[in-house]
Amino acid sequence: MLIKGYDVGPLVPGESLLDRPGFWSNYLLEMCSDGGCAERPAPEWFGEDGADVDALSEVLFDPERWPVFRAPAEGGPGAVVIYRNLDGDYGIDYLLTHPGTSYAEQVASRDGDFSGTGLTWRELIRMADSPSLADDGVQDTATRFLLLLPLLTDSEVPETASARLVAALAVVGAPQDTASIAAEHLLTHLTRRPLHDPAWASPLSNS
Repeated sequence: MLIKGYDVGPLVPGESLLDRPGFWSNYLLEMCSDGGCAERPAPEWFGEDGADVDALSEVLFDPERWPVFRAPAEGGPGAVVIYRNLDGDYGIDYLLTHPGTSYAEQVASRDGDFSGTGLTWRELIRMADSPSLADDGVQDTATRFLLLLPLLTDSEVPETASARLVAALAVVGAPQDTASIAAEHLLTHLTRRPLHDPAWASPLSNS
């Protein structure tokens, strides 16, 4: 698999992993672990268990196969999420694609902490809700929303944000009672984390 603009690693399509037990804990649980949280995050918040998480971790972090998750968008920028499985340099890279071009631009990464530029709530929703049905990748809007969620760098989100997140978590299998807990922790982390660049601007601001 080749992605113009990202010329490292043995990339493989990863979309089939989104339905595997343990994926969402691997992808989102770390962002529930703020120091001020009274409750300790657990895979059960996502309807999963530790065995699921461990089993899928071996697949997600395989140095020989770097999973790629594509979220192409109709009429606007889309995103690509890549597990960067370099020995000693594991992380997740986020790329944006633009209509009319085949080149992807890396805008952010997660290596424990988030660095780079992200999306406003409005941009996140627009991208999540505009799948390009003609292109390979994730089409379900709830799954797209959760996949793009780590790119949120907006300190002010609407009152409906929590309900939107709870609904998306329920779609991927989170129990209703714990989906609300996970959503609260995720939004707290995402809206309060410091930005590495004080002059931050959305990567879509000049699109």
